[in-house]
Amino acid sequence: MTASIHVSDGVADSDLAGFLSDTPGSTPFHSAAWGHAIEQSTGHRWHCLAARDADGALIGVLPLHHIRSRLFGSALVSSGFAVDGGIVVSDPRAIAPLADAAIALARELGLPGIELRGGALPDGWAHDRMSHLGFVRPLAADAEAELAAIPRKHRAEVRKALANPLDFSVGRSVADRAAHYTAYATSVRNLGTPVFPKRLFAAVLDQFGEDADILTVRHDGAVVASVLSLYWNGAVMPYWGGGTQAARGLRANERMYFALMDHARERGCKHFDFGRSKTGSGPAAYKKNWGFEGEPLSYARWAEAGEAVRDTNPTSGKYALMVKTWQRLPLPIANAIGPMIARQLG
Repeated sequence: MTASIHVSDGVADSDLAGFLSDTPGSTPFHSAAWGHAIEQSTGHRWHCLAARDADGALIGVLPLHHIRSRLFGSALVSSGFAVDGGIVVSDPRAIAPLADAAIALARELGLPGIELRGGALPDGWAHDRMSHLGFVRPLAADAEAELAAIPRKHRAEVRKALANPLDFSVGRSVADRAAHYTAYATSVRNLGTPVFPKRLFAAVLDQFGEDADILTVRHDGAVVASVLSLYWNGAVMPYWGGGTQAARGLRANERMYFALMDHARERGCKHFDFGRSKTGSGPAAYKKNWGFEGEPLSYARWAEAGEAVRDTNPTSGKYALMVKTWQRLPLPIANAIGPMIARQLG
């Protein structure tokens, strides 16, 4: 460990919040709100490694969830159920001590590996800068400018969506949560993946308070698309979204994301963070159609000698049959057993 830098497991929520607000590269997945929400809703314990200098000033953090899974393998993950997390520092001298402390914690817990999603990359770890892209761009000044920022072909799709008889609402109520789960659960079943537990979405909404909400699109009163979004440092992140079978024909997703852009602008947001997608995937192409340029994301893994890195990628060949089977399940069955599987993914 670098001389004069001390790393401990644990930091006061208020100290963490202050550090993250002042440090470039922080994300909602570094926050205590995210850490507590995942622990409360899934049972995966949250550790937050904190690096301090000789004067006791906080100079770096590494939030980690202890993901326990018999199906997919256990690991320390930064951060659990997130697309980012990783090491964030105000002083690069803290990177190595935080990485070393994470390895020590993994060994103490008897875990074979560590996964860092984003953040600073420790020396000596396996690095991946090719598999995923992040999509972020500034919000335009108003709705007309936003339309103009969308490439011509997809702009026509958005205009068609705006002309369709669709209504939308934004909220955090029990009804909003139920509407979101209806759309999201249907969407992920159709993709062949198990749905997360309802309590995960509820915990995130409760922990983030006004910094998270749900936007739902309806047609003739029926839910057709919905997205749960996070707000962080002037950016909106549509994180968990999906639609029913009717969504595509109605272009409900186009209406949903365009309405979210307007809503975020009214909240004072300056950027729209469309999240990550696998390089070369359909979702990546969809985001490019909206005028977003993908930027490579950096990931790092450490594995104990002789241990294999766990595979939780739903597009992996080892899960192909499972995906096809899941897509054919009746929705009530998928919703009943899906959360028991999905909570182990992390």
